[in-house]
Amino acid sequence: MKILKTIALILLIGFIAIQFFPVERSESDIVPKTDFLLVNNPRENISTLLKESCYDCHSNNTEYPWYNKIQPIAWVLEDHIKKGKAELNFNEWENYSDRRKNSKLKSIINQIKDDEMPLSSYTLVHQDAILSDAEKKTLIDYMTKLKNSLQ
Repeated sequence: MKILKTIALILLIGFIAIQFFPVERSESDIVPKTDFLLVNNPRENISTLLKESCYDCHSNNTEYPWYNKIQPIAWVLEDHIKKGKAELNFNEWENYSDRRKNSKLKSIINQIKDDEMPLSSYTLVHQDAILSDAEKKTLIDYMTKLKNSLQ
């Protein structure tokens, strides 16, 4: 029993210690002129779906949850966000070549179809980001139309 108390104390001290190593959050209130929503000016329902389900990980306009200051959760969140923005950053949309836009649109369509995005780890906490079948169809139709306009 004494061993368990010692282990628990060590874990508690470790948990407290890692709180002093915060992550650098990548957030901005500025929406650049190159943003997907400004460039393409989609209908309001498309904008809302993208903001609720995509923009937290795929733009510089992340709205961090309350628990993002708790380590190690913050490290995991920031890692997901950095990887998401490296793959696709909606704020940088207009800076992408037509070829890259086409590739990204194809990827968006496939990942929505295959239920790969938004991530289940994200929708677990952000229930409003879960896309219904009708919302998936709306986004897929819009992205397909946009993709076809690039060709």
